[in-house]
Amino acid sequence: MADPRFSILSEEFAAAPDRHFGWLREHAPVHYEPAIDSWFLSRYRDVHRVLTDHEAFTTETLQVRAEPVMRGPVLAQMTGAEHTAKRKIAVRAFTGQELQEQVRTIRANAVELLEPLLAGGRMDLVNDFGKPFAVRVTLDVLGLDRRDWRQVSSWLAGVGEFVTAIELTDDRRRVCLDLARELEAYLVPVVEERRRHPGADLISALCTAGFDGITMSTRDVIALIINVLVAAVEPADRTLGLLFKHLIDHPEQLAQVRRDPALVSAAIAETLRRTPPVQLIPRLAERDAEFAGTVVPAGATVFCMIGAANRDPEAFTDPDTFDLHRPDLGTARSFTAAAQHLAFGTGLHQYVGAAFARAEIETVAALLLPLLDRVRYSPGFVYRETGLYTRGPSALSLDFTPVHAATLHATTRHTSTRHTTTGRAAPSTSPPRAPVHG
Repeated sequence: MADPRFSILSEEFAAAPDRHFGWLREHAPVHYEPAIDSWFLSRYRDVHRVLTDHEAFTTETLQVRAEPVMRGPVLAQMTGAEHTAKRKIAVRAFTGQELQEQVRTIRANAVELLEPLLAGGRMDLVNDFGKPFAVRVTLDVLGLDRRDWRQVSSWLAGVGEFVTAIELTDDRRRVCLDLARELEAYLVPVVEERRRHPGADLISALCTAGFDGITMSTRDVIALIINVLVAAVEPADRTLGLLFKHLIDHPEQLAQVRRDPALVSAAIAETLRRTPPVQLIPRLAERDAEFAGTVVPAGATVFCMIGAANRDPEAFTDPDTFDLHRPDLGTARSFTAAAQHLAFGTGLHQYVGAAFARAEIETVAALLLPLLDRVRYSPGFVYRETGLYTRGPSALSLDFTPVHAATLHATTRHTSTRHTTTGRAAPSTSPPRAPVHG
């Protein structure tokens, strides 16, 4: 029910959403926001129900929230044979030999960007490294010119704003649509060229692949490219920043991860659970649905509060605590559709790029952790998170012992021998062991 004393759209909530999660789950698990005529669910059981009951809660909201700037339907809007075939085409592009090649691309981009930053002993992990890294890696994987990364970033900012804004003025809507059209115009000749002369890149794979007789039209390919760009760029830089914040705030766990690189996966999975970069996932109620004694009417927009659900004590023990050893996380399945946390969604439309996101973040973390000696926040740095739909640090300024280029390249050679095609640490003499929703 609507509570006039509280609003998810308020500045108070935006400043620190996690402070309100417990109150919402206990007192307003089905919260109504009259200003946008939408319902917000915060309990794990309710969010999981909505994300897995695809007949009662559909992705039709994406026709309004995403399709105009994606320049066509995205995977999450599709059902039946079309969804199955196109999802398999997309998933195949992020597995096996393809993912092994992508890991090499990830590592090469990381080293190139990090070399001058590490030499200075200070960097903003989010803005100096994370954002340009995420865009450049994705452009390389797609087979686009990485020199265009600033322009592509500008276009993507408009696309992302359109998709994630809870409220959007008419002026901002026009600006976002114009930016999306410019991005589409940039991509069309590339797609047409790759159809004629395919290469070893992801766009070529999407243009030429088929499954059960279903192939992708140019409109399909462009929509998926934009989907991949948005989904690969947003979570990667945010998750990387959040991972290092959690580890710096928990020095004993940082020390453990440094001693045993096999724990990197668990640290990333726990970061995704406690501070998911995608905080809201919308669905449309196809019929009346009751939650906690409140009826959400047919035709209503329902927002699943992923951050609140991932901190529900009914799903996780001591959920506000960052604990990479927690027994109720299930690290091995945390990057699959069987994940206990909901950071990648769940069910039919679980994030298809989870393996790539994992490889990105694991590769960078494995590279940086042994290098950042005496890492700490820079003097005067004040941590701040922003965003309602997607959320993460606005900056993460770190100081550390300067790193010589020779040390960086030696570490790169060492870590590259310990990674498999999934990006996970492979057995060695001391083993074991970052919104595309489709």
